[in-house]
Amino acid sequence: MVSLNRTQGRKASLTIPTEVILFFLFLLLSLLSSCSPSPDWVQFRGKFGQGATSRAINPPLGIKWKLRLQLDGLTLHAFNPPVVKGDTIYFGSADGNFYALDIESGYMRWVFKSGASINSVPFADEERVYFGSQDGKAYALDRKEGVEVWSFDTGRPVNSTLQRYRDMVLFTSDGGASFFVDLEGKLVDKIPNPVWYFHTYQMVDDVMFFAPGPLSQPHSFGPYDTRTKKYLWIIDTNEFNAIWYSFPAVTKDLVFFSTCGYAEYGWILGFHTYDRSTGKRLWSYEDISRWGPTYRPDLEGLFLRNLNLLDYMAPSVWKDLVIYTGGDAVVRAFDARRGTLVWEKEFKSPVSSAPLVAGDRLYFGLLGDPKSPDPKERSPSLVCLSARDGRFLWRMELEGALLSAPVAAGKWLMFGTDKSLFYILEEVF
Repeated sequence: MVSLNRTQGRKASLTIPTEVILFFLFLLLSLLSSCSPSPDWVQFRGKFGQGATSRAINPPLGIKWKLRLQLDGLTLHAFNPPVVKGDTIYFGSADGNFYALDIESGYMRWVFKSGASINSVPFADEERVYFGSQDGKAYALDRKEGVEVWSFDTGRPVNSTLQRYRDMVLFTSDGGASFFVDLEGKLVDKIPNPVWYFHTYQMVDDVMFFAPGPLSQPHSFGPYDTRTKKYLWIIDTNEFNAIWYSFPAVTKDLVFFSTCGYAEYGWILGFHTYDRSTGKRLWSYEDISRWGPTYRPDLEGLFLRNLNLLDYMAPSVWKDLVIYTGGDAVVRAFDARRGTLVWEKEFKSPVSSAPLVAGDRLYFGLLGDPKSPDPKERSPSLVCLSARDGRFLWRMELEGALLSAPVAAGKWLMFGTDKSLFYILEEVF
């Protein structure tokens, strides 16, 4: 925002009919199929916002399909991650449309037109899908038919994550409030939000990580207990030299987030870990943006571009590492508890998206450098590294820069680019 027993018996002489064997074989295969990992990815950054899944996407990968959403040739400033429920992908677009696509074919199941561009991240449950629009409304649609069930008018753009938690739906309007509505779209509660735009959060054990701070400290944020309606602790932004504060990832006892400030000589990147219970800062690591040997960045233009991405600088937590892409040309992996730099990988053009870990592999986008003397460095691409040590594994050229972290669902990897293309990659074998 910006300011997941055996027993033995006698051998029997019994002949089992072939039809019975085939029946039980079919039943066994059905059971095995039903026990396979669900392809669902129903909320932002996955479980606990950790930007990771244990389900590996095994190479080689091929393009299952890709779909161009707009034909006007404009470069998009945001294409936030989709959610996946069952066999359907759901996401909003800058054209104001909210799409439901068949994951196998790309067939458009339905389209819902909102009143303005959509730059929120949706949430899906069994019956409905929820999203916000810059027309000031949060919407609940029937997931199968795409018809409006209800809408809630906040009076200001809703450029936030949305989440259903228990019997409430949560969302935030820019410079307005964080709203808690019931499943019929009726207001239950709200937290004033006079400062924050592009607000991202998650709910863990009835606590909102992070809520806009109290009115007495408007330039602050913190974990907010929705039962007691009290903050557990507060982070005052005066502690940081930053404009951007990322979406937090949460573990049993830690909270991770990052910050970015702007200066004429470069970006001031900060990576932070707090004790989840006490709010004590355990470690911070600060660095100045680095851009590779030949890339000449438009510092202000790139910085403003990133502020539209709700997952900008969001961490991926994998085993004992926390991994960040800061929007410069470097990927950094830290020991999650100590804050020591375990590995880093520098590229020849900026990283264009937040990371995702699937299995033990790290995926993200590179912006590309059209002026590079090396033809391989000119085009935007999807990159895969080893999450363990940062070792380069492969890259795939794309039509347009990947804007937000890929989403992994089942055997598929999916993402959108700034050329208004939506990609589905699939395991070949």
